[in-house]
Amino acid sequence: MSKHAVVGLMKSATKQLGKYGIRVNAVSPFAVATPLMCNVHDKGAEEVEKMYESMSSLKDVVLKADDIADAVLFLASQESRFITGVDMAIDGGFDV
Repeated sequence: MSKHAVVGLMKSATKQLGKYGIRVNAVSPFAVATPLMCNVHDKGAEEVEKMYESMSSLKDVVLKADDIADAVLFLASQESRFITGVDMAIDGGFDV
């Protein structure tokens, strides 16, 4: 499923489930140097990170899986109790 389809599904679910107090959000991460991505590019993790770092607006910062997990935990917590219908881009400004 494409990111656009996920965002559309999230927005629809937000409208349908908000009346029950259910929050629905999406997280759209940029590429992370996971074993799968390293295999796709046939490169080591450091090489993949350097390749993707050059595409981000933020310099000297590398996206890690923990960064995505932290965003998901925030959206699932009470700290985000009034946040719904949001597509949180964890992409270092790639889409800007």
